[in-house]
Amino acid sequence: MIYRISELRLELGGSENELKAQAAKRLRVSTEEIRSMSLCKKSVDARKKSDVHFICTVEADCPSARMPKDRRVTKAEPYRYRLPACRPLEQRPVVVGFGPAGMFAALILAQAGQRPVVLERGSRVEERQKQVSAFWNSGILNPECNVQFGEGGAGTFSDGKLNTGTKDPRIRKVLEEFVGAGAPPEILYEAKPHIGTDRLPQTVRGIRQKILSLGGEIRFDTQMTALLKRDGRVSGVEFRTKGGAPERMETGRVVLAVGHSARDTFEELLAAGVPMEPKPFAVGARIEHPQSLIDSAQYGAAAGHPALGAADYKLAVHLENGRGVYTFCMCPGGQVVAAASEGGRLVTNGMSRFARDGQNANAALLVGVTPADFEGEGPLAGVQFQRMLEEAAFRLGGGEYRAPVQRVEDFLERRASSRLGDIVPTCRPGVTPCSLDSCLPPFLADSMREGIRRMDALLHGFAMPDAVLTAVESRSSSPVRILRGDDGQSPVLSGLYPCGEGAGYAGGIVSAAVDGIRCAERVLGG
Repeated sequence: MIYRISELRLELGGSENELKAQAAKRLRVSTEEIRSMSLCKKSVDARKKSDVHFICTVEADCPSARMPKDRRVTKAEPYRYRLPACRPLEQRPVVVGFGPAGMFAALILAQAGQRPVVLERGSRVEERQKQVSAFWNSGILNPECNVQFGEGGAGTFSDGKLNTGTKDPRIRKVLEEFVGAGAPPEILYEAKPHIGTDRLPQTVRGIRQKILSLGGEIRFDTQMTALLKRDGRVSGVEFRTKGGAPERMETGRVVLAVGHSARDTFEELLAAGVPMEPKPFAVGARIEHPQSLIDSAQYGAAAGHPALGAADYKLAVHLENGRGVYTFCMCPGGQVVAAASEGGRLVTNGMSRFARDGQNANAALLVGVTPADFEGEGPLAGVQFQRMLEEAAFRLGGGEYRAPVQRVEDFLERRASSRLGDIVPTCRPGVTPCSLDSCLPPFLADSMREGIRRMDALLHGFAMPDAVLTAVESRSSSPVRILRGDDGQSPVLSGLYPCGEGAGYAGGIVSAAVDGIRCAERVLGG
């Protein structure tokens, strides 16, 4: 019988043998009676800075044990994903977009023998890496292949975080597929798993190759230009490959996983009568601190221990004006990156390598906004709000995608930064010291100021004078929700399955991937 044993303590320099001894004690057997043991979860317990350690959960195969009366010991239930029963579809399904949602929708459809066709407007990851690197080095943007568009989606150039607040059992399927495609095996048990931007391309390629081996087809540099419909149902898609003439493909099932930055696609769908609505999201800036400061604040004297690695944080405060201010997508030992997808508009994001060994830590410092904050009307009012901020940031940076930056002390004191302090901003292709009040509306800037002051009480040093703010972070989530019913389909266009973060149903790599799996299951059952 296999037992799951939780709340095991492991010292920072401890070994698996110590966990095995604790597991045996809980089961009231000798260590020799445990045939095998695997680590299921490992998290840092830093509630007491004088006693930082790990808390672990293991699964132990021990036929001789008897279930003890201990809530920390349960019977292990092995997880196995099962495809829904289905028949071959009359026409090959089409998946639009190859970020996490589209990737896992296509993978499930391929594993079910349905030979999906994927249309991805950006390039395969190998070419995409070259295009993004050229942008960061020269400031020359390719609107069709960048940090937002291309194989793997926006998450490819990120920290590759895989933690999520959802509890869907399909999460295990996502993690197992990532590991099978080359991701670090630690993601199966780390409480806050991540892959890292240096290892994500290999992982993305591995999933692509699996889809292709199962009969799927992926067309890169190919953008869907129109949905074809007949009698209230999808009948096909129109698309164009870079440099080619428009083409059409007949299909009765389209998974729409275009991501949160496909603004031209949103406009085309709205014009075609696909129902959508504006949704709340958040905007702000990136904030950079020395990673050593974050380590000390979180781990005390244990900071720097090789078993711990770079510390992270997650902060949130609620202001008297009714707004929430919070940190998002924190990248330990990472860098701020230029993430534009449209000419003349500046966007920032964060990323870090698997080792998280950079000098700086960064996170998005965001303020929640609602449709009531947007000047325009209609489903795409949030998109126009984003564009307004991005255009203002581009102008303030002086062009060539140089990002506007400001020292936190200057920002709090409402004075422009004429110089930077000890923290060197990491954003490429460059930065311009200034006053962020020149590109952020007052309600945003004032909320960020109050948020920084309050967060400093939660994480000492958060408001350090030389910390750097880099604007503008405007793509934390989609400003649009493409409506779908309980069956996963558009209420006015059967066979259209809005999916993932861009459609407003996910927030992050894993939740988007899980939504992709759900949509594929609905396609198979429809």
